[in-house]
Amino acid sequence: MPQIDDAELFGNAEDQRAYEDFCANQEAVEKFTLDKPALICRWRMSNKKVPMLNRHIRALSERLVQGEPLTHNMLSWAKQHVEWSLAEGDYTAHDGVLMLVIDINGNAAMTVGEYEPLADTSAKALRARSAEARSEADETGVAPELLAAIDNGELAFVAPADECLCGTATLIEQLAQTKGIPVTRVDIPAQLKGALFLVSDEHGVVPAAETDAAEADAATVAFFAEGYEKLRARRS
Repeated sequence: MPQIDDAELFGNAEDQRAYEDFCANQEAVEKFTLDKPALICRWRMSNKKVPMLNRHIRALSERLVQGEPLTHNMLSWAKQHVEWSLAEGDYTAHDGVLMLVIDINGNAAMTVGEYEPLADTSAKALRARSAEARSEADETGVAPELLAAIDNGELAFVAPADECLCGTATLIEQLAQTKGIPVTRVDIPAQLKGALFLVSDEHGVVPAAETDAAEADAATVAFFAEGYEKLRARRS
């Protein structure tokens, strides 16, 4: 297990004791049944790690549970638990999906399951998933999946201008910037044109099965998907 100097994490002994008490409580919670889930995050894994963990944690820090932001202790516990427990855990789904569940009382637990690709990647199905994620964002502040499109070389997300993007979407945004691709946001899916795709913390980049988009726009979506997979497959 990595050795971390506690002094680097906490400003004083009182904060450190509070965090240790919090962690002990969370370990106890996992042995029991959580209350009604208020937030469920699904993050894709690779080789017993979550490749975009820092991006996911940043997005998690912007999410709300029962209208309140997560505490610093919860965020620290989540990051530590992923980094250490996944590496040392005894499970078979090394390239599966990590599920973080936080209940209405602010208690949390994690579990790992096998990854199952989307069975339906039609434009209609992707729009439906995006709409469901948008409903979640109305309560928690961050959508775990976003509908997006490339049209005439420009990238557009369906998301409010001031909303924090999910971890995977921040990667796609950064990839676009490296190529000099303009990035905008629109309010409703009907405003999207061109090569349609879903951006998901669980499924990555999922192009719509049917498209009449320009070849160059479809190639840009493929570039995003390839960039995501390269990062996910990195073993170090």
